[in-house]
Amino acid sequence: MPCQLKTKLKFGNAADRTCIASHCVPAYNARRMDTRENRIDDEILDYIRRPGEAGFEALALKVFTYQFARNPIYRKYCEAKNKTPDFVASWREIPAVPTEAFKEFDLACGRPEKVFLTSGTSRGPEIRGRHPVPRLEIYRASALLNFSSHLLPDLAEMKMMILAGSPDLWPRSSLSHMMEMVRQEYGGEEAAYYINDAGLDIDRLLKTLTEACDRNRPVMLLGVTLAFHEVLEYARNHRLSLRLPNGSRIMDTGGFKGRRIDLSKSELYRRYEEVFGVPQTHIVNEYGMTEMCSQFYDNVLADCVNDIERPRLRLRRKRIPPWVRTLIVDPETLEELPPGQTGLLRHYDLANCGSVMALQTEDVGRTIADGFEILGRASGAEARGCSLIVEELLRAR
Repeated sequence: MPCQLKTKLKFGNAADRTCIASHCVPAYNARRMDTRENRIDDEILDYIRRPGEAGFEALALKVFTYQFARNPIYRKYCEAKNKTPDFVASWREIPAVPTEAFKEFDLACGRPEKVFLTSGTSRGPEIRGRHPVPRLEIYRASALLNFSSHLLPDLAEMKMMILAGSPDLWPRSSLSHMMEMVRQEYGGEEAAYYINDAGLDIDRLLKTLTEACDRNRPVMLLGVTLAFHEVLEYARNHRLSLRLPNGSRIMDTGGFKGRRIDLSKSELYRRYEEVFGVPQTHIVNEYGMTEMCSQFYDNVLADCVNDIERPRLRLRRKRIPPWVRTLIVDPETLEELPPGQTGLLRHYDLANCGSVMALQTEDVGRTIADGFEILGRASGAEARGCSLIVEELLRAR
């Protein structure tokens, strides 16, 4: 596949991500916040669309001031830590909330347009995290720009075959909502879902894939990793393999969600290549979460199209959007670790301006170049720092 086009989204260099040390933090004044609500949303939208025109830190501190005023649970927690807008001078100092806290609290800055629910797999289906999103337009801008930059850096649209449930089937799923936005914007008239009430419709999927091969028309397969695994197992049992047209690509997400499937990432990608005939430069993993309005994607396809690095030096990693910052922190102390060390991922997402911008995850990773690598999930003991924060939030309520 030709690799000559330019990326649609520039992620900048390390210098672009440094703090603006001279920034002065505005004093907190709750009475002015109602008139500023639309303005802060519009500033976020402008920054997502044109990230080079303003500094991340200045805007992050504005969002923190806004969330401190409008999010009561979060404000009490910040006050207990003496981390108020008057005393926070850097985005790194903004208190982070564990994603587990979304199971205990409604962390919203206003009336939501939509509330997304987590799958509830860690503590049972009845205990689900809730992420209220007051303005879906911000979610849409973040999702579409980031998706097109990493999955469609060379094309305006592509036929999509979605191995996930539609919004009608999964109405509270943030993943399904994102997939539907992508389908409407970039999928063309023939884009379709292949999971229904009965499960994955493999017969219809294979029929459509065969037609794409016959017509020599590239396609995009995107969906949850468990659904892809079902296709791979079916192909192995029936000794099937396809050679999808050049330019076809795969986006998977979600991992195996605690299932006992002994399959490494490298082996999974090898099997994708074997069954679908898609090279690993065109296999992109998405990393996202219900509690976060932005997503992360592997760099490989965008780098290939733009010929950014020689293939043998191209390290697969999650690229960080310009409106997000990611730190690696110690699992117990939650202090930032030096580059290259392994710890928990903490994200600061401006697109989360309607809930909580600073999110502490239990995902284990390390920095690589301008992004990061995910290594797995922390155990309960390893994520003790996150549990302590949830206890602090419960006391502050």
